[in-house]
Amino acid sequence: MSVTSRPAHYGFAEHWLPRLVLAPSFLLVLVFLYGFIAWNGALSFTASRLLPNYEWVGLAQYEALFASERWWVAVHNLFIFGVLFIGGAMAVGIVLAILLDQKIRLEGALRTIYLYPLALSFIVTGTAWGWMLNPGLGLEKLMHDWGYAGFSFDWLVNPDRSIYTIVIAGIWQSSGFVMALFLAGLRGIDDSIIKAAQIDGASLPRIYWRIILPAMRPVFFSTLMILAHIAIKSFDLVMALTGGGPGFSSDLPATFMYQMAFTRGQMGLGAASAMMMLVTVSAVVVPYLYSELRRSRHV
Repeated sequence: MSVTSRPAHYGFAEHWLPRLVLAPSFLLVLVFLYGFIAWNGALSFTASRLLPNYEWVGLAQYEALFASERWWVAVHNLFIFGVLFIGGAMAVGIVLAILLDQKIRLEGALRTIYLYPLALSFIVTGTAWGWMLNPGLGLEKLMHDWGYAGFSFDWLVNPDRSIYTIVIAGIWQSSGFVMALFLAGLRGIDDSIIKAAQIDGASLPRIYWRIILPAMRPVFFSTLMILAHIAIKSFDLVMALTGGGPGFSSDLPATFMYQMAFTRGQMGLGAASAMMMLVTVSAVVVPYLYSELRRSRHV
């Protein structure tokens, strides 16, 4: 037998064994992810209330959704939260990454401190910030105890300001993650570029603004996609911090969906809101994936 010859069953195992190993995971994802997405889409066209009801009602649930004042409050809050959360987390993360990129002392300790919030769940973050922003327990009470009787910070219980407390907690949670992504990108920049720009008389802030940050476009887009996805599906942070209140003033689409589907016995309406969230996520992610695929084909 030749040294290079292989048993007849070797080709079969090489060809089919990887597929057999991956088949259970593929099947589970197909059923429990895409299968339930399809089922949810079907429920959004039915009269389902407390339990699934397959009486077809067409677009009635979507009409009821778009006629709901609470839904539009949630959409408006998502716009506020999304813009401020994404912009704030990226701004803070980039600044922290640039500071750490200066090879400062205690960089390891500072990086650990900045990344620490990322190790916490949004439930823990929301609970902790709920204590700090509670007028009877947190910052306001502390300032009153120090003698500043006129100090007031009641955003948590103010219907017009409660959504901004979620923004604050979200930025605190995610800015360290943004810092890690941008710091990794900055460490990949050739030092000769910075030295050449300094020889030409460019200041360090100008170098970062005009040369380095524009060269990190892929990091920007990746971070934007991740933060946008977090913003759209935000649920646990809201429930732990404000519970969607006061009233429903800090509702987001995810909390609206939960309330409708699981506490108010309007499963069809909740399914319709979930499909609108899916459309929103797809509108953000699909163009990005398409552009990345086109770029990879032209490389």
